[in-house]
Amino acid sequence: MVQPRRPRYWLHLLLLLLTFVTTSIVGAQLQANFNANLPVFRTGDSRLPLFPVEWLFQNPSLVLRGIPFSLTLMTILLAHEMGHYLTAMRYNVAATLPFFIPAPTLIGTLGAFIRIKSRIRSRVALLDIGIAGPIAGFVFAVPAAVTGLLLSRPAPALAEDDLTLGFPLIFHFLHGLLGPTSAMLRSHPLSSLNLHPVAIAAWVGMLATALNLLPGGQLDGGHITYSAFPRGHRYISLASIVLLIPLAFTSWAGWLVWSLMLGITGLRHPDVPRYPGLIAGRQRLAWVAALLLLLTFVPAPFNKGSIAAILRDSGVRLPFVNK
Repeated sequence: MVQPRRPRYWLHLLLLLLTFVTTSIVGAQLQANFNANLPVFRTGDSRLPLFPVEWLFQNPSLVLRGIPFSLTLMTILLAHEMGHYLTAMRYNVAATLPFFIPAPTLIGTLGAFIRIKSRIRSRVALLDIGIAGPIAGFVFAVPAAVTGLLLSRPAPALAEDDLTLGFPLIFHFLHGLLGPTSAMLRSHPLSSLNLHPVAIAAWVGMLATALNLLPGGQLDGGHITYSAFPRGHRYISLASIVLLIPLAFTSWAGWLVWSLMLGITGLRHPDVPRYPGLIAGRQRLAWVAALLLLLTFVPAPFNKGSIAAILRDSGVRLPFVNK
């Protein structure tokens, strides 16, 4: 009998600490810009945009300013992955602890993930494991968004090349809900706010929720789709791929990457017994997932970066992208 491999706790802890450092570095730049009343995503003099790693050695106290952003973002990501992990444990499905991925990106990380290491024995277990992560992350992201919005300020003047964000429905809803309690929010729409780094961390958490809930492949949304509609999973995955391609041209080139990812991870799903099926209450959970996707999805997360805009800025003229 093959003995299961012992968890490498040291590796999980090391990646957690490294990601805390990289997200704190990004958060420090975001906080410095916010304090100086500059657009939060305006890059500094660092060779890596929004990643002033030299601060870690030259003036570590500056990096401490990034802790609110880092803790907020990592809490949301950790809640998401622990939702999967704890639910997997409940169903006696072997899974690893979360692996965080530190990286010098716009947010200081490439996210986190767990690995499922044994078969999932029922569609109910698959649905519960798949949806537990998005629900847990969303529950932590909402109060972070509320806090961050209340700490935000009116935006300063933007330069032509400044990066701005698009907002999902949940941000519009919370902005309207908080309007009566905040004169600043009441008099300024979301598009004219300079977001506090905590709000940016919540925004990232909402975007991560939407990406994971895309209904296809082996994403969380793919697992949920398979659990609810096992015969339709392949066709729904294919439809998701097809719909993301025009969005890449008109809204954000990143959707092309996600359509390719859905294609690479496969239109097929690992075998899970189709019987017993889902009872009515569990079917409703699938619709909860659809609601979460609706609330967190944003077609154009950034004001720049559609394939059409990239081609236009490069001087390439194609009739279907250039007007």
